[in-house]
Amino acid sequence: MDFTLTIYQKLLKALQSESYDFLTVEVYFSQSQNHPVIILRHDVDRKPLNSLRMAKIENELHIRSTYYFRTIPKTFKPEIIKKIAELGHEIAYHYENLAETNGNFELAIVDFKENLGKLRSIYPIKNIAMHGRPTSKWDSRLLWDKYDYKKYGILSEPYFDIDFNKVQYITDAGRSWDNAKINLRDKVDSPFKSDFKHTNDIIEALNEGKLSDQIMLNIHPEHWADSQAEWYKIWIIRKVKNSIKKIIIRKII
Repeated sequence: MDFTLTIYQKLLKALQSESYDFLTVEVYFSQSQNHPVIILRHDVDRKPLNSLRMAKIENELHIRSTYYFRTIPKTFKPEIIKKIAELGHEIAYHYENLAETNGNFELAIVDFKENLGKLRSIYPIKNIAMHGRPTSKWDSRLLWDKYDYKKYGILSEPYFDIDFNKVQYITDAGRSWDNAKINLRDKVDSPFKSDFKHTNDIIEALNEGKLSDQIMLNIHPEHWADSQAEWYKIWIIRKVKNSIKKIIIRKII
């Protein structure tokens, strides 16, 4: 079975064995990089307890990563966020304000500031990343056509501030590494081929020297299971959601 916490640990250890350094987003933007690095990022769309499980695994491996939290009620759980931060991980904001306000820019920036304040009451947020929200026609990144996120003390938004001609982007969006058909917005323009079938394919490419020296690895904790029963439950849910996403994406595009 793919997308288990055991497989996740195997992936992290394989990357460590090839001398990649794991960096939070904040550290990546705070120092020059002269060696192979993994910018380890998590989009916490839902199931925050899954994120805490991953955070503990990474901590045991002496790995620090960045957890981008949405601020919707089912995801914004201050006690869990605090525990993840206490394990040495960075907390960041997974914003979706234009989608939340149905394209109203004035309301969206107010929503952004309010939610940023909620998160900053727990952790000194310095980085943000857009939540794709495929059920909405609004791409929340468009908010920055009118406003400047750096005026709010934000260091980076990866879709704008990372050079993906140099940094390979690998994401498990939709619980799939080969996710072009079900991935509306969580993608980048890049010369790197990253459409793997299985996690073991990433490890094989690593062993064959086919990965970039700089990688942003975007893991969605909700996709990864700790038991067979949980694995099948997630698999069924993703089957249904990915089918719906394909229909929505065809309509939007």
